[in-house]
Amino acid sequence: MFEGFTRTEIETPSSFGGARIHLRHGGDGPPLLLLHGNPLTHVSWHRIANRLAEHFHVVAADLRATATVSAG
Repeated sequence: MFEGFTRTEIETPSSFGGARIHLRHGGDGPPLLLLHGNPLTHVSWHRIANRLAEHFHVVAADLRATATVSAG
């Protein structure tokens, strides 16, 4: 699942809510941001992310309302 993707956590400043956002990104080409529905996580894209990464730099991030994102 997400072979060749990099796992990253981004911390936003407290002035922007102080969240730690989990994401995976990988691939070559123009950026493509994948946003999941509620109450899912970035894992909902696992079946198609590798194929999209053949043509795009795919970014699959968890939204703030999910358990993998911590609020400050």
